Amino acid sequence: MIGNATFRHSNTALLSVSSVEAPQIVSSADFDRRLAPTMKRLRFPPNLLERVTGITHRRWWAPGTSFDDAAIEAGAKALAESGIAASEVGLLINTSVTRRSLEPSVAVKIHHGLGMPSSAMNFDVANACLGFVNGLTLAANMIDAGQIKYAVIVNGEDAEATQEATIARLLRPETTRADFTSEFATLTLGSGAAAAVLGPADEHPGAHRIIGGVMRAGTEHHDLCVGGIDGMSTDTKGLLDGGLQLVVDAWREAQPEWDWASMDRYVTHQVSNVYTQAIIDAVDLDPAKVPITFTEWGNVGPASLPMTLAAEAQTLSSGDRVLCMGVGSGLNTAMVEIAW
Repeated sequence: MIGNATFRHSNTALLSVSSVEAPQIVSSADFDRRLAPTMKRLRFPPNLLERVTGITHRRWWAPGTSFDDAAIEAGAKALAESGIAASEVGLLINTSVTRRSLEPSVAVKIHHGLGMPSSAMNFDVANACLGFVNGLTLAANMIDAGQIKYAVIVNGEDAEATQEATIARLLRPETTRADFTSEFATLTLGSGAAAAVLGPADEHPGAHRIIGGVMRAGTEHHDLCVGGIDGMSTDTKGLLDGGLQLVVDAWREAQPEWDWASMDRYVTHQVSNVYTQAIIDAVDLDPAKVPITFTEWGNVGPASLPMTLAAEAQTLSSGDRVLCMGVGSGLNTAMVEIAW
C-alpha cells in the first residue's frame, strides 16, 4: 500500500501512564429509574442499559471539579511517576473531546496548571476516541526527529452535562423509540482523566518502548456518530458494522509485518460488551488477554484506553508485548504496539 501503510518509531519510550478516576459513581440503574416514564411509555424492558451494554456504572466529577482540572492532576501524576520535571518538557498535547469553548485551546490551561516553561509547545488534538493514541504518535515522531526531548499527552472527559441534557430531552412526551435509540449511546459515557509522559528510549533503557503500528480511515462513515455539548446521535448498528470492518481490514493488512496474533495484552478502547466481544471474535483474540474496564467506567472517550493501560501496568512484566487498539467516530482505527 502506498503512503501510510504502517509506521515505526525509532527512539521513543513510554516513561509513565497515569489515570484519575472521577469520584461520583452513577449507576445504570439510576439512569433507568430517571428514564422510567419514557421507557414504560415506549415499552422498553427494565434494566435495558446494563443488560445491553454491560455497563453497571460510570463516574462523574465532584461539584467544582472541571475536566481540565482533572487533566492537570493526571499530568502532574504522570510527571511525578516518570521522574521528569515540567521544566524539561518540550510538548504538551491535550486530546480531550470535552471543551467549554471553541477558543482558546484546552491545552493552554493545562500547560499553565502544570507549570510548564514558555518553550514547551502546547495544543489540542481532537479525533474523537482516538485522540490520545494520535497524540502519542505525533509526540513520538517529534521525539524521534530530535525536535523535542519529552512530551506529555493529557486527556480529561466530563460526561455529566451531556448526559443530563440527554435525559431531560428523552423525558419529553414527544420522544419516540427512534429518538431513544439514537441517543442511547450517550448514556454509556463516563468521566475520567489520563496522562502519559514520553521520552527518548536511549536515555531511559528501563522504559516501555513504543514500537509503531498502523492506522486506517473509513471516513465514508463520518455521519454515524455526531456529538456536541448537548448530546450525541449515534447509529449504533452502523457504527458497529463499519468499525468492525475497518478493524478487520487494518488487522489483516498489518499481520504480515507485525504478527499481532500472540500479544501478551490487548488494551482496547472500551465501549460496551457488544463492541468488545465483536472485536475479540472478529480477529480471534484471547479474551483472557483483553482487560475490561467499561463495566465500571463506561466509555470515557479518548481517556478510556490510557486509563485501562494504567490499570494494567502493574500486572505487566518487562518484555511483554502490548497492543493498543481503538476505533473513533469518523471512522478511524489505530493499533500501536508497546514493548513493555
